[in-house]
Amino acid sequence: MEVAFVAGFGPITRDGAAARAFWEGGLGIPLEEPAPGYLTNDSLDGVKAFALWPLAQAAESTFGSSAWPADVPVPQAWLELDVPSVEAVAAGVAELAAAGHRVLRGATEEPWGQTTSRLLSPEGLLVGLTYTPWMHAAPPAVD
Repeated sequence: MEVAFVAGFGPITRDGAAARAFWEGGLGIPLEEPAPGYLTNDSLDGVKAFALWPLAQAAESTFGSSAWPADVPVPQAWLELDVPSVEAVAAGVAELAAAGHRVLRGATEEPWGQTTSRLLSPEGLLVGLTYTPWMHAAPPAVD
């Protein structure tokens, strides 16, 4: 498996107003709200995206329901590791599952065009193995 870059990182929030007050008001990270409750900064150096992701939205993306399952530890943050292709997401998930890691959701194309899978790290991070097409440099034009 080859990880190309960290596609995104941010805390999983339970109180959006308090989180925004800390990250934007306290630390000065400007945040936009492209979807209700989803606060993001896609220009912060160091990662391709930094976002405050509400737990209900993380649960919906992972399990198809806004409720986080009681038998799965609630994550404190999320981390997406981008791989070079859509095919690499499925291959990486298979590799991780074969190594005994618990896959919460296999490779799936999201409505916005990103291919994602989800796992829970031993530290409690919601980890996505992803391919985000718009975050990869366009191939050079061929003459």
